[in-house]
Amino acid sequence: MAGSGLRTWVVVGCLVLGLTCHGVAAPPVEKGPRTGYPVPNFTLKDTTGKAHSLSDYKDSKALVVLFLGTQCPINNAYAPRLAELHKTYSPRGVQFLAVNANHQDTPEMVATHAREHKIPFPVLKDVGNVVADQFRAERTPEAFVLDARGKVLYRGRIDDQFGYRYRRAEPTRRELVAALDEILAGKPVTTASTEVEGCFIARLVKTKTEGKYTFTRDVARILQKNCQECHRPNQIGPMALLTYEDVVAWSSTIEEVINDKRMPPWHADPKHGQFANDRSLTAQERETLLTWLNSGMPRGESKDMPAARSFAEGWRIGKPDVVFEMPRTYKVPAKSEKASIRYQTFIVATDFKEDMWVQAAEARPGNRAVVHHIIVYVANPGGGRPGGGRPDGIGNGMLVAYAPGDMPSIFPEETAKKVAKGALLAFQMHYTPIGTEQLDRSSVGLIFSKKPPKFEARTRGIANGSFVIPPGADNHKVVSQTTLTKDAQLLSFLPHMHLRGKSFEYRAYYPDGKSETLLSVPQYDFNWQTIYRLKKPVPLPSGTRLECTAYFDNSSNNLNNPNPRERVRWGEQTWEEMMIGFVDYYYTEPRTEK
Repeated sequence: MAGSGLRTWVVVGCLVLGLTCHGVAAPPVEKGPRTGYPVPNFTLKDTTGKAHSLSDYKDSKALVVLFLGTQCPINNAYAPRLAELHKTYSPRGVQFLAVNANHQDTPEMVATHAREHKIPFPVLKDVGNVVADQFRAERTPEAFVLDARGKVLYRGRIDDQFGYRYRRAEPTRRELVAALDEILAGKPVTTASTEVEGCFIARLVKTKTEGKYTFTRDVARILQKNCQECHRPNQIGPMALLTYEDVVAWSSTIEEVINDKRMPPWHADPKHGQFANDRSLTAQERETLLTWLNSGMPRGESKDMPAARSFAEGWRIGKPDVVFEMPRTYKVPAKSEKASIRYQTFIVATDFKEDMWVQAAEARPGNRAVVHHIIVYVANPGGGRPGGGRPDGIGNGMLVAYAPGDMPSIFPEETAKKVAKGALLAFQMHYTPIGTEQLDRSSVGLIFSKKPPKFEARTRGIANGSFVIPPGADNHKVVSQTTLTKDAQLLSFLPHMHLRGKSFEYRAYYPDGKSETLLSVPQYDFNWQTIYRLKKPVPLPSGTRLECTAYFDNSSNNLNNPNPRERVRWGEQTWEEMMIGFVDYYYTEPRTEK
C-alpha cells in the first residue's frame, strides 16, 4: 500500500464457458473465507506461447488478471469495460493479464476470442483449472484483488451493469474500480466481497458410465425438443447444446438455470391457453435432467441416440424461398447518447411480378450484439406509409419482427400474409452501441404458400400511447383495447413493453357477456420476448372486445429501470416505454380473389 511501500495484485475472474469437454462445469472449490487467504505463484502460457508467472509482476503497483472464456454472455458483455479499465489504470502502474480456466476452451478458441473481443492484454490458458482452484474461483466474471504476498483483498464482481435478468446502460456500483482506487491510495478495501452473477467455470471431473438416465436414451431428446432451436450455431443461444460434450461442459450452469426456471425461457401462465411453441419443461423432464446432472452424467449407448434434429443453417423457419438484405451495411458507433441511437429505416424493393403469399417469415440480425430489434413492414403499392413509431400505426403492414427471443411469423395451413406485386419492404432497425464500433447488415427470409391461401393473415397492435407512469410507481396499470367488427380466428400473441414492463394479460370480452383470459405473462422479460402461437385458433365472434392490461415497475426495485425518478411516457427508445399487445388473426369469411 502506498504509505508502507506494499504493492498489490488484482485478479479478475473468468467470463466464459464453452464446448467439447469430458469434464463438468461443477465447482469443487475449496471452502473457506471469502477473502484473506494466500494464492501461490503460478506460471501459464499466453496465446503466443510466452510464459507468464505471477511473480513476474511483483514490482507492479497492481496486477489485474482476467479469467476469460469464449461464450458466456455476461463475460462477453464486459469486454469493452475491461478494455476501458486497462486504458485507465495501466498509466497508474496497474498490469493486466487474463486466464481462461474452462476445460473445453482450446488455445485456438482462446486466441480467436481475445482477438475478436479486442482484449488488450495477454490471455493465459489454465489447463486443468489449476490456477482457478488456487484462487477458489467459481463464476465468470469474478474479481480477486491480491497484495504483494498473494493474499486476497477483494473478491467479487466487476460492477452491477450486467446480470442474469438485467442489462443496464451504465453501472450504478463499480466495486472493482473502488477497490483499485483504495488500493492505489494506500487505503483498505471498504467492500472486500460481493456476489457474482455469471457462468460457472467448467472444471475437469470424471463422469460416470451408468445411471438411471443416460444422455443418449433420455437427455438428448429433451434438449432437441426444448433447447436446440436456440442453442445451435448462428442462433441466439450463446452456446451449442448439440453433443454430449457440449452439455457436460455447461452442466452446472444448465442445472442452475433449470432450478431457477430461467431456462428454457417461457413466461406464459400455464393456466391460460395452450401454445404450439411452448418450450417449458414438464415435471418429468425436469426430474430427468436434474437427476442426470447430479448422477455423474452417464453418456449411454450409441444405439439409443436419436437422429440429429434437422435445421436450416441460420434459420428457425426452415430454408427460405427468398432472402432480402438491407441495401447497405450500417456502421453502429461505439457510443451514443443514452447508449442508443435513433431508429434507422432501410427500404428494399421486392420486384415481385405478381402478388405473393408468405407462409412464414423470419427477420435475422446480421450482428446480434448490436441489433436490439427489427420490424419488417410491407409497403404495398397505394397502401401508404406502413407502421411507424406512433401507437395508431403499430401493426399496420407489419410482416415480421425480431428481438431477443422467439419471434418468427409462422401461419397455419391455408393462411398467409400478402406481399403485393411491386411491394417494398421497410426494415426498421433499432441499434444499441456496445462500446466498440460494429457493422450490421440484417436480412429477412420468406417462405411462400404453395398455393393462394383461403385466409389472409393480419396483424393488429392493440396499443395505448397516452399513458404516463409516475416516478417510483412499482405497479402502474395501463389498459388498451380493440373491438373486432367481423368474425375472426385468433392465431398468436406478442406482448411488448420496454425495461419497466412487469406483466401483461390479454382478455376477451364476448358479445354474449362472457369473458376469458387468453394469455397471462405474470413476469414479463424485456430481454427475452416471445410470440405465443396458439395450438388451435381461438374463435372471436364479431363484436368481441380484446383488452390488454399491462403493469409497469418504475421503482428502484426494478434492476432494469434506467431512472426511477423520471415520469415515463410512450417513446421509441429503450429508456422510454411502449404498451402494445400484438395479435395475429384472420377473418373467418374466406378471402375472395379480385
